[in-house]
Amino acid sequence: MTDYSKTVHLFESPFPMRGNLAKREPEWLKQWQQQNRYQKLRQKAAGRPKFVLHDGPPYANGDIHIGHAVNKILKDIIIRSKTLAGFDAPYVPGWDCHGLPIEVMVEKLHGKDMPAGKFRELCREYASEQIARQKKDFVRLGVMGDWEQPYLTMDYKTEADTVRTLGEIYKAGYLYRGAKPVQFCLDCGSSLAEAEVEYRDKVSPAIDVAYPFQDTAALAKSFRLPELSGECFGVIWTTTPWTLPASQAISAGADIVYQLIDTPRGKLVLAKELAESALARFGFSGSPVLAETTGAALEHLLLSHPFLERDIPILLGDHVTTEAGTGLVHTAPAHGLEDYIVCNKYKIELYNPVNAQGRYISEMPRLAGMHVFEQGNAAIIEWLTENQVLLSNKKLEHSYAHCWRHKTPLIYRATAQWFIGMDKAGTSGNTLRNNALKAVDDTEFFPAWGRARLQAMIEGRPDWVVSRQRSWGTPMVFFVHKETGELHPNSAEYLEQVCQLIEQKGINAWFDLDKSAILSPEDCEVYDKLSDTMDVWFDSGSTHYSVVKQRAELAYPADLYLEGSDQHRGWFQSSMLTGCATIGRAPYKQLLTHGFVVDGEGKKMSKSLGNVVAPQEVYNEFGADILRLWTAATDYSGELAISKEILKRVTESYRRIRNTLSFLFANLKDFSPIEDAVPQADMVEIDRYALVLARQLQERVAGEYYPRYAFHFAVQDIVQFCSEDLGAFYLDVLKDRLYTTKQDGHARRSAQTALYHITRSLVLLMSPVLCFTAEEAWDIIGGGEEDSVLFHTLHDFPTMPAASEEQLLNKWNAIRHARAAVNAAIEPLRADKSVGSSLQAEVLLTAPADMFVALETLGDELKFVMLVSKIVLAKGDELEAVVRATGAPKCERCWHYTETVGTVAGHETICARCAENIDGKGEHRDYV
Repeated sequence: MTDYSKTVHLFESPFPMRGNLAKREPEWLKQWQQQNRYQKLRQKAAGRPKFVLHDGPPYANGDIHIGHAVNKILKDIIIRSKTLAGFDAPYVPGWDCHGLPIEVMVEKLHGKDMPAGKFRELCREYASEQIARQKKDFVRLGVMGDWEQPYLTMDYKTEADTVRTLGEIYKAGYLYRGAKPVQFCLDCGSSLAEAEVEYRDKVSPAIDVAYPFQDTAALAKSFRLPELSGECFGVIWTTTPWTLPASQAISAGADIVYQLIDTPRGKLVLAKELAESALARFGFSGSPVLAETTGAALEHLLLSHPFLERDIPILLGDHVTTEAGTGLVHTAPAHGLEDYIVCNKYKIELYNPVNAQGRYISEMPRLAGMHVFEQGNAAIIEWLTENQVLLSNKKLEHSYAHCWRHKTPLIYRATAQWFIGMDKAGTSGNTLRNNALKAVDDTEFFPAWGRARLQAMIEGRPDWVVSRQRSWGTPMVFFVHKETGELHPNSAEYLEQVCQLIEQKGINAWFDLDKSAILSPEDCEVYDKLSDTMDVWFDSGSTHYSVVKQRAELAYPADLYLEGSDQHRGWFQSSMLTGCATIGRAPYKQLLTHGFVVDGEGKKMSKSLGNVVAPQEVYNEFGADILRLWTAATDYSGELAISKEILKRVTESYRRIRNTLSFLFANLKDFSPIEDAVPQADMVEIDRYALVLARQLQERVAGEYYPRYAFHFAVQDIVQFCSEDLGAFYLDVLKDRLYTTKQDGHARRSAQTALYHITRSLVLLMSPVLCFTAEEAWDIIGGGEEDSVLFHTLHDFPTMPAASEEQLLNKWNAIRHARAAVNAAIEPLRADKSVGSSLQAEVLLTAPADMFVALETLGDELKFVMLVSKIVLAKGDELEAVVRATGAPKCERCWHYTETVGTVAGHETICARCAENIDGKGEHRDYV
């Protein structure tokens, strides 16, 4: 008896079904590093068009979290997809190294009492340690880049070029010194940038205060009344009683209607729209209205401060609204930007009674030394009560500015700071705001809603407070006149001299510098070194100059910046402003924004909730490729949900792809593309159809989805192609030909030729996402041990005329439609066990005329598409399949049921077709 199982071409796959990624990925990483794959890629890609994604630097403090992983994986997918598309796409990772969080950690570890130079040295050491930890995790995620030469904002050359960027902004005319109120953190002891402010709920005292009018005759005239008797008050409402000592004026809206209302406490001026709610708070509902006027008629009237000897004029301000309060706004230019603007317009000087510790200065009666929040609010409310000018005192929960580091409430506080002016006409004659708004118009956004978000922030943002009073930061290397505060007229020249020193010794070169090394003896008498450091957002925001423009492998401006949605007010904006202030445009052509990661229920991750998913846990359990696949498969334009359950579903998608590759490689084991490939024109028709489907997939994924960064569509298409076009159709149909036809015959080699093209294309297509799995596969199908999927661009498919291709697609789409009808008709018989395998079925298939023509061309090969042993085709009005169990014997080798079983001498248990494939020239196939 012949053992026919040995004549069937079933090979063990060299690509195992189990990936065992968590264990094998680190081994591959080690191998790739030893082979210097990134450096070799740079050599191979030399001369191609450049694509530069500039890395927004993560902060060098603490282990990476899942948000970091998403960010870096998205960047890596883009770099790899651009490389695949034929670009030279270098990736230089970076780190943000200066700033307060590192200072705080160093103080915790080493204490505060040490020389400033030693402190900066310890900050540098700490940042270096954190970078090493984070780099290890980023590399473990499969992120490809120049990890041996990343950029660090604390590199001496980068520090010098950051200072040079400030010098260019100074020369462009946008830098100035002022005493504007800025968001000030009492815990940081420093002003904050816009991006360092977050809003949280806070309970504040909401009070109504009566300011006495000094001249009732003037007030009567404003309301067109002949006279007024008794006390008259303008009433303000505030949630910051602590700012009242700095009150310099009251602001009214020019077009707002105000009423004069007679109450038991005196005559009160309130906005008409707010009068009813205000009187209810005071307990004076129903009080009669004496007259009405507009805010413009109240301008310049004088009131008295409620507890200090100070005249309080009424000003007109555009910021006054009737949304809440009384319609009159207490105005303290030291503690509010809008207050500062309106007082500046009326030439009213600001008065700041609060020091950097948040305590009242010694000259403030009754309040000296008190903290504004801890004692100040209560003490002022008590003072107002004593003076009988407190009309209402309630508790109000409202959104309030907090420090993003300390989570503590901020105060607006006027201090001498350096600003980059948004509306200051530079030497070019253009304002920075106008330059930036034009840059927004010129930038392409992914997703598109990012444009409106960034535009609104640019339109509404105040001047940039660029100075900080810290130790660990890039210094502002200017010499300032001791009396006037003006910069030295040779500032640009001196700045460059200092930058050359910083390139050699780092920022300590400035802090340790004796000014006499730069200035003349005469200038040393009247100029001091500026001790301020720069806002850390300036460091990262100027890396387009300090990194992108300086490194030979990069190109300026960058093609893409990619960060989380919070960076519209952070790095995207700081980069745009430094770019627009120095080169008149944004330093990027495209902006991509991704959302934040939440748990499976959509909740924000927090340690207290116990719902944090750490990337280290994911790659140790599932492998980094699973984390990469989850990142790519999730629509990053919104929140990205992750949980163990979600990751398990992602693993199922991965398994589908892997099983497909395993099947493909098993059936290519005895195939040489050089010796065995069949020309496209000679291939079996279904193989040509499969090639068209694979090429269309490649065009969609690499030609549409990857270029517009729609990775979740790319993953959907790849998974669907593996499961539907291949698994459920083509490979299902193909098994008979692969396993049973003559091993080196045309029918089998045609199928293998198609599989070879499909496999190469599929591995290349998935390589940006599944970088480890793609390399594993390329080791089998590629050019040897030193080869890499990275070194190849998109697969080049054999082509056919467009008209023939369209005809082929239409024909096989109709055939697949008919196949679905046959499968549906077989299913009930399988359910009641009338038939087992579909090969046990005989089918009468009736088809409409157009479909009948397509099906009829297949002739006897139609049964191979339908996976049945016998099929009779008839023409009819509707598509219909009638199924019955066959009575024919079963072939032991191919498992088809046919009357030819035993008709060939010497092969009593197999069919004539199998006998031909074993002993003859092999069966011929044209279509299936």
